[in-house]
Amino acid sequence: MSTHSGSPIEQDQEAESTRLMLDAIETRDHVTQRGLASELGIALGLTNIYLKRCINKGLIKVRKAPARRYAYYLTAKGFSEKARLTAKFLARSLSFFRLAREDCAELFGACEARGLTRAVLAGAGDLCEIATLAALDSGIEVVAIFDEETNRQQFAGVPVVRSLETLPEDAVVVVTDIKDPQAVYNRLAAALDPERVLFPNLLRLSRHRAPRVAVGQSGAAG
Repeated sequence: MSTHSGSPIEQDQEAESTRLMLDAIETRDHVTQRGLASELGIALGLTNIYLKRCINKGLIKVRKAPARRYAYYLTAKGFSEKARLTAKFLARSLSFFRLAREDCAELFGACEARGLTRAVLAGAGDLCEIATLAALDSGIEVVAIFDEETNRQQFAGVPVVRSLETLPEDAVVVVTDIKDPQAVYNRLAAALDPERVLFPNLLRLSRHRAPRVAVGQSGAAG
């Protein structure tokens, strides 16, 4: 019997993708693998892998449909697994919110103690929103959100910037990206003064020294 190993993050990603896949199949009259991949925000090949695992586990059954298509539907075991994953997701979300709020409050408190009152958050997303809430309870002003990938002009009511050159020099930069936070930290620490680049403890990042690069130079430090 084969097992699927991986890091805790990879296992969480698979569990969340499985939850969303089961939910989509339950609530849609007709879904395709391509449609599932788009809804889950993952590659078509990875969607196919997750789908096959669900079928092998007895969570999903497949029935042939006209025009060489396939219809997917949940089994009783699939409904049970979706409920379990949903409960786990909600519990994890609440735990993440509490831990992130506490970590950000502690980080901002340390900034205040050093006389640092302006911050840029690096990475738009859930952690970024939590950090802006924590900042409201402190004396920290979030002056910008740095995110090179988003097309949004604002996030959580704060202007979004996409260039390191535009970051105010009197602000600390707090990593709030949760997709690849180490890569974001390395990029910032290589381009800026590493002492300006901070992160909540929950991200568990390494502060290894990255080679300094010019702010305008493209590419992250290796």
